[in-house]
Amino acid sequence: MRRLRGAGHRLRFVTNSTVMSRAQLGEALRVMGFALDDEELQTTGGVAARALAGKRVLALTMPGIVDDLEGLELIGINADAVLVGGADESEETGRVFSYLNLNRAFHELCAGAELYCLHRNRWWQTSDGPRLDAGAFVAGLEYAAGVEATVLGKPSPSYFTAALEALDADPELTWMVGDDIEGDVAGAERHGMRTVLVRTGKFRPDDFEASNVHPHAIVSSIAQLPDWLEQHG
Repeated sequence: MRRLRGAGHRLRFVTNSTVMSRAQLGEALRVMGFALDDEELQTTGGVAARALAGKRVLALTMPGIVDDLEGLELIGINADAVLVGGADESEETGRVFSYLNLNRAFHELCAGAELYCLHRNRWWQTSDGPRLDAGAFVAGLEYAAGVEATVLGKPSPSYFTAALEALDADPELTWMVGDDIEGDVAGAERHGMRTVLVRTGKFRPDDFEASNVHPHAIVSSIAQLPDWLEQHG
């Protein structure tokens, strides 16, 4: 990151993470040694707060991002919108995605509420390996209620547009670097951006081989990115 900044690159950190709020995530990254400001982080919770402003929202989300939903009217019945985002195995989150709450969301959708999701990732990477993510719940609610969810995070065009506007950058001159062949690379390429796939995190050789997505570059580590951009950027 220091080398990229030193070379004049403007950075924006776009994440589908629903574990922590933007402030918590920024602090966690700084503790790890990354120098960045909270304003450089773009989270799905912040986008949801803007997109759903003025609506009554039934939120099935992880507790950590509630701070990013500031300004929304979060309710349990008679909702204008159902918002789904994030899943893990914690007791608290397990209660969020209980049958009772999913059935409540189903009834709200049948009564006319709109379905939104922070993302529809099928799985997410942890230190213990891959785990089922919120996309499974989103697909189930779509199927049961006969509705289609609006995706607020990656790979939605609006999410990439927000990042480009924050950078005041043109898509064809902007690099998206990520480990998710669908959410990061395919989504950015559909938006006209250049892409770099990193062989860490969610990267799986089999998924890449089976995909029709072709990133502009593949690097083993983000640490290789400055050298690669110097040669090809």
